[in-house]
Amino acid sequence: MEMMLKRITWMVHFHCHLAILIAFHTTLHCNMNAKIALALSDMWDQVLHVTHFDGVLTIKYPVLVVNFYAPWCYWSNRLKPSWEKTAKIMRERYDPEMDGRILLGKVDCTEEVELCRRNHIQGYPSIRVFRKGSDIKENQGHHDHESYYGERDTESLVAAMETYVANIPKEAHALEDKSNKTVDPAKRPAPMASGCRIEGFVRVKRVPGSVVISARSGSHSFDPSQINVSHYVTQFSFGKRLSPRMLHEFIRLTPYLRGYHDRLAGQSYTVKHGEVNANVTIEHYLQVVKTELVTQRSSKELKVLEEYEYTAHSSLVHSFYVPVVKFHFEPSPMQVLVTEVPKSFSHFITNVCAIIGGVFTVAGILDSIFHNTLRMVKKIELGKNI
Repeated sequence: MEMMLKRITWMVHFHCHLAILIAFHTTLHCNMNAKIALALSDMWDQVLHVTHFDGVLTIKYPVLVVNFYAPWCYWSNRLKPSWEKTAKIMRERYDPEMDGRILLGKVDCTEEVELCRRNHIQGYPSIRVFRKGSDIKENQGHHDHESYYGERDTESLVAAMETYVANIPKEAHALEDKSNKTVDPAKRPAPMASGCRIEGFVRVKRVPGSVVISARSGSHSFDPSQINVSHYVTQFSFGKRLSPRMLHEFIRLTPYLRGYHDRLAGQSYTVKHGEVNANVTIEHYLQVVKTELVTQRSSKELKVLEEYEYTAHSSLVHSFYVPVVKFHFEPSPMQVLVTEVPKSFSHFITNVCAIIGGVFTVAGILDSIFHNTLRMVKKIELGKNI
C-alpha cells in the first residue's frame, strides 16, 4: 500500500471540566457548611467545622490557600508531609490570629463531595488560592481559577506562600476585625461553563489510527465522574493546508463534493452532567477518502487540488476510566476524481445563436397568435353589423 504523510488539523472548543491540562473558567458558589482541616501550628491536622466556607472563612483572610485532596490519591499522600510542614512554618511566621494575612487549609474531597464539586475539583491534589473570598481571576477577558502549579517540596511551597503575602500590609487581629464581613456573590461574575480551545496538527501514515484528547498529569489523580468532555468542533480536516488561491478554487468546486468537506465543522457534542451521564466518552468514526480536483479555467494549464474528504459517525460510550474524546480515522482504498471540463468558445457561440433563434421563434409564434386573434375579432364584429 502506498505510504504517504497526511496532516490532520483540528480546532476544537471543548467544554470539558479538566483540571490540569486545560484552562477552565468557572466561578464558585459554595455557600454551604463544610469541614475544613486548618493548618494551625500544633493542630494543623485537626478538622474544624466552618460555616459558609466561601462566604465567611475566605473573606477573613486576604489569602487562603486550600489543598483539595483525596486519601486514596497517591499524589495527595506524597504532598501531605510537605504541606503540613509548610503550614507549620507559615503559622510560625504569620500567626492567623495576630497577623491575619494568610491561612493554609485542606479539604478531604471524599467527605466534602459537594464542596469539591462546587469548586470544580477534578484532579487531586488541587491547590487553590482564594483572595478575599474568591479564587477567580481575569485572564485576557476570561475567568480562571488561581491555582498553585509549582513544585511540591516544602521549600518551594514556602517560597510561593511568601510571594502571596509580600504585597499585603500587616493588620493586627485581622481575624477578629473582619469576622462580621460577608461576601456578596452577585459582585463576582460567573462564567456559564468551564472550557478551553485546542488547536494543532499530527503527521501520520496512510493507515487507520486515532487522535485521543484526554486529561493527563504526572502528578495528579483524576475523578472520572467529574470530567465532562462536551465539545464544539470548529475545524477538523485532513491533508496539507491550501494556499489562499488554491482554497478559493476549492471553495468554487465544493458543490461537486456534495457536502463531504469537513463534516464535523460546526457540530456540537454535549453530555449533560449528572450521575446517569458520568464517565461518558465521545467517539467519532471517520472514513477518509482522497479527492482530486482537476481544474482548467482560461489557460490550458491543468491544476490538481488534493483534498481528503470524510464521512463521520459519532457515538457516546460509558467507560470506567477517565472520559476522553476519540477521533478514529480510516483511509479508504478508493479515490474520487472530479474533473472540470471547460467549454470552448464555439460552444458559447452555438448557445448564443440557439438562444437568439429561440427568441425569434417564440416571438413569431406570439405574433401569429396575436394577428389571428385580431382577424377573428374583426370578422365577428362585421357579422354582427350585417
